[in-house]
Amino acid sequence: MTGDARRVVEGAIGARVFPAAAIEVGASDRVLWRDALGTLTFEESAPPATIDTIFDLASLTKAIATATVVMQLVSNGAVRLDEPVRSAFDEWRGADREGVTVRDLLEHSSGLPARLVDPPGETRREFEHDICTIRLEYAPRAKSIYSDLGFILLGFLAADRGGAPLAEEFAEIDNRLQRDGVSRDSGLLQFAVSTADRARTAPTMPLDEDRRRGERLVGEVHDNYAAALGGVAGHAGLFGTAAGVGAFARAVLRAARGDPSVPPPLSPALVAAFTSKSAVPGSSRALGWDRMLPASSCGTRMSASAFGHVGFTGTSLWIDPARDRYFALLTNRVCGGGSVDDMRDVRRAFHDALGDI
Repeated sequence: MTGDARRVVEGAIGARVFPAAAIEVGASDRVLWRDALGTLTFEESAPPATIDTIFDLASLTKAIATATVVMQLVSNGAVRLDEPVRSAFDEWRGADREGVTVRDLLEHSSGLPARLVDPPGETRREFEHDICTIRLEYAPRAKSIYSDLGFILLGFLAADRGGAPLAEEFAEIDNRLQRDGVSRDSGLLQFAVSTADRARTAPTMPLDEDRRRGERLVGEVHDNYAAALGGVAGHAGLFGTAAGVGAFARAVLRAARGDPSVPPPLSPALVAAFTSKSAVPGSSRALGWDRMLPASSCGTRMSASAFGHVGFTGTSLWIDPARDRYFALLTNRVCGGGSVDDMRDVRRAFHDALGDI
């Protein structure tokens, strides 16, 4: 059953969609398949990828870290999903945005554009000002447009209401899950990559608009907004191994299937609330997560209960409670690899090949 999926990944490496890949597929109580293919770069002398290779998870940060921290803040009453954004940010003012809520930011339905018009600043203060005063692209909740800006604000909100940086709040939750006995198998899931761990980190190359263009990034966040914020942001900055992502996925999957023993904030009720499809017209979004559509990166064989997310660097995590399965595929597409469309095709073929596992 895994042979066809492995051939999909091997074919993508041969087509230079990405040089390295690590895979973990499992159920709520065990790992079913773990594999690594390719080399860390396309150079002939590059070391092979291993199951311990660390990848820049990019926008998986939104679902794994930021949504989970916000979930914790909701559970302890520090944040309300339907509270107005203006209650947290003084510059969020204007008739067009008065009614925007925390829920709207999580569902990408706030009216915010995807990115800033001008190059980013270098401090939280500059980002907060630019996001809070930027012109909205559409009436809030009229539709859903994917926005990094909304999640940058959520990262700031989480730090303010939680009384600690986002990275520390997520690390505390992750440590709690590990103490619960969710096997990490030496996996890693954190915002910072130590100097010692950089040798096993998959490199990326910055985009042309990045001031770091031309450099090879190893253990430095690919997203230029997250880099300007010191590597920790609500929309990007998390790094991890396949085992690290898989361990987190097992905990979420257990909760999604009704297991009340998973440590907070991953209660069945909160996980259900955060992974339920938005009521915004035409939206596939949930609170920090995305939902299954036949045309999405999860392919055509997931159940209607599936939810997940993808990352620009070439990463993805999909969780299917009805089938008791999760699928983590980590790659470094942005190391001289293929296009976003190429990666979408690979993800769809990969998940469809695992439809019977």
